Amino acid sequence: MDKKWWKESVVYQIYPRSFCDSNGDGIGDLNGIRSKLDYLQNLGINVIWLSPVYKSPNDDNGYDISDYQDIMDDFGNMEDFDNLLKEAHEHDIKIVMDLVVNHTSDEHKWFIESRSSKDNPKRDYYIWREGKDGKEPNNWGSCFSGSAWQYDETTGMYYLHCFSTKQPDLNWDNPKVRDEVFNMMTWWCEKGIDGFRMDVISMISKVEGLPDGKVWPGGKYGDLSNTTNGPHVHQYLQEMNKKVLSKYDIMTVGECAGVTIEEAQKYAGNDQTELNMVFQFEHTSLDHDENGKWTTKRFYLPDLKENLSKWQVELSGKAWNSLYWDNHDQPRIVSRLGDDSVASAKCVATVLHMMQGTPYVYQGEELGMTNCKFGSIENCKDIEILNAYKELVEGGKLSEEAFMKGVEAKGRDNARTPMQWDSSENAGFTTGKPWIMVNPNYKDINAKRQVADEDSVFNYYKKLIKLRRNSEWSDIIVYGIYELLDPKDENVYTYLRKLNNRTLLVICNVSDSEIDYQVPTDCKEEATLLISNNENVKLQKNIKLPPWFAGVWEI
Repeated sequence: MDKKWWKESVVYQIYPRSFCDSNGDGIGDLNGIRSKLDYLQNLGINVIWLSPVYKSPNDDNGYDISDYQDIMDDFGNMEDFDNLLKEAHEHDIKIVMDLVVNHTSDEHKWFIESRSSKDNPKRDYYIWREGKDGKEPNNWGSCFSGSAWQYDETTGMYYLHCFSTKQPDLNWDNPKVRDEVFNMMTWWCEKGIDGFRMDVISMISKVEGLPDGKVWPGGKYGDLSNTTNGPHVHQYLQEMNKKVLSKYDIMTVGECAGVTIEEAQKYAGNDQTELNMVFQFEHTSLDHDENGKWTTKRFYLPDLKENLSKWQVELSGKAWNSLYWDNHDQPRIVSRLGDDSVASAKCVATVLHMMQGTPYVYQGEELGMTNCKFGSIENCKDIEILNAYKELVEGGKLSEEAFMKGVEAKGRDNARTPMQWDSSENAGFTTGKPWIMVNPNYKDINAKRQVADEDSVFNYYKKLIKLRRNSEWSDIIVYGIYELLDPKDENVYTYLRKLNNRTLLVICNVSDSEIDYQVPTDCKEEATLLISNNENVKLQKNIKLPPWFAGVWEI
């Protein structure tokens, strides 16, 4: 066991715009977060991952940064940030910042200079190319629909933007860009923050020559495979580690689209020359179809088990896993894998929190907050949804009804509806008009009600977190090896965790049916129950599992 504090932590992701509004303008802010530190300490988490709070024109909700060393007006100011950091530390909670350095905003001073002329000293801070045959330099498509290239009339050239047109990609091949980024990171570390979650960090090195991407059947543009895990990505991250990360006792996690097991071992290997861990996305696309994510298709459990188990087994002893269902880019897991019920929220939480790796809880997940019935495209705010609507509905590929069903199943706005604090108007999130609609079910699902209810989803999460962070089973839950049982079972997810001759058995019925189940391992009646969402179920060889049952025993 190579023990590290970040392996033994439970991280709570806050999307500031939707968490808590302290001044009644309908937008969450830093002082709102500060007012909820007691709640987070009660839950038991010890790290906050803060989605971007930097100065931004908000084309992509803060992931388009115009000044890395200032705070967005909507959220407060640097004094508010300093107070939040200080009070979080007083609550024994660390703060991890969201580092967005694949791209900046087009309103960043570097880009304003870069686009001003071909011979500006900052021209090479971004990726500029001449057009080809009167068109874009290559066939790449943006993650947010359309071409990944934008023609700029000032100099008659195109700049690359893998996301929104207002998010030009930085040119990491320029050592001056790297130095600018490393100096900014050092500034934050000196301020006393506790780490970085690195946005799309696997995209900072593009394949040389920028060759065309693969065009998938029915597609108009090439994919972005030549922008991920590129030729110099590990060199640049090792340089970052040497110049910044290794000098501080911080936690780092890289969002790595397109990452394989082999690549993950390079990014987050035990030699610690790059990052502590990565976010991979293989499991999040298992319920997509030919229309991508805009579908009501559900997970097929054997596929999900196979994928999660592959990462558990193949990184074991070589690199560290990050464990997550929800984040600001994913729909709510209780709707996606569960059925919106309390039992299913507890069940899917148990599946994840008993695995090896560092778990991430997204705001409201600990309440079983659900996807939202938006009803109409007018209620959606996300740039990805709005661009896809233009392409798929206005382009005649999907009916509006089918598209909106896909949005309500998989759209990012499901994660962005305001945090449900209590049953008062706007769920206690704001006294003003919320920037995005509140999920109408807030009177039933809210923090005030759940904190007081022993059988709530909140108190179940609290127990899961305590088991991992502060119990006699902490070492086995954090460091034990993982062994999948019954890989082909379509309803039940069963696995073992083993360490030093101790074994935990995890059984979760991930279905809305009662299942007669034969436990595929030795189990004795004197097994110790650690946690269950139905304590009437006793462990025996043949066991009747109620819908959405979850139980963990030491056997």
